Amino acid sequence: MAFAHPEFLVSTDWLAEHLADDDVRVFETTVFLHRGEGGVRAESGRDEYGKGHIPGAGFLDLQADFSDNDAPYRFMMPSAEVFAEAAGRHGISETTQLVLYDRLGSQWAARFWWMFRSMGCIGAVVLDGGWRRWTDEGRAVSTDAATYAPATFNPTPDPARFADLTEVKAFIEPGAGGGSCLINALGRDQHSGEDGGSAYGRAGHIPGATNVPSGELTDPETGLFRPAEELAALFESVGAEPTQRVITYCGGGIAASNDAFILAMLGYENIAVYDASMSEYAADPSLPLVAD
Repeated sequence: MAFAHPEFLVSTDWLAEHLADDDVRVFETTVFLHRGEGGVRAESGRDEYGKGHIPGAGFLDLQADFSDNDAPYRFMMPSAEVFAEAAGRHGISETTQLVLYDRLGSQWAARFWWMFRSMGCIGAVVLDGGWRRWTDEGRAVSTDAATYAPATFNPTPDPARFADLTEVKAFIEPGAGGGSCLINALGRDQHSGEDGGSAYGRAGHIPGATNVPSGELTDPETGLFRPAEELAALFESVGAEPTQRVITYCGGGIAASNDAFILAMLGYENIAVYDASMSEYAADPSLPLVAD
């Protein structure tokens, strides 16, 4: 079995061959999450990027430049105007061949891919295996800053790529979920409630949600995405159908974007990321959660 859209993913071999192309823009997107008694703290990967990155690559700071920082929840999608200004400032237009990578299993790259595609950048791709694959193969590393000239990004927003609490609440109403599928991209212990709800204050998952953990989409030995047939089987096993509306969620829309990215590669067309995810849902004690 092959992916319906293999063009959404590029290999390190492809990138090495096209790294010097005038229309290619490469960016690292890493964010580190630290869990503690006070919850989850986000740390930009910019410092690690500065110590060494793919030659010519720039850095996209999700929290500083590509999130709605006036929203009550972290990593929320910004307005089209804010997004376009930040993209243009980094030398990215809507027609750019944009290669995205990270150091943590590709979910941060997938988040940016989802954001850029939702704004009409059809040339965005994810680097399979990311930084891990690049360095495991002994490829060149640089500490030089990127030199991409500013560009104009003309956004064409597609709001259907994001779900909100209203749509999720409608899903859990009796008899309302028949035409859609809700998938939790968090780990299995978080989905079941075994973790005790340490990250988001309450344990369990949204009623009716199934579970395809983002961390299971890649091969732990190589960091590459698993073969298409294995990934298709994962989503088919939880009842996801290409004809359905499929909503993915997690803690704050990041792991959910990784699930959404793979669904798009597999050919699902009506996919949405619940942007605020458990950060919003679990904060309301009137909303039900299910612990297995």
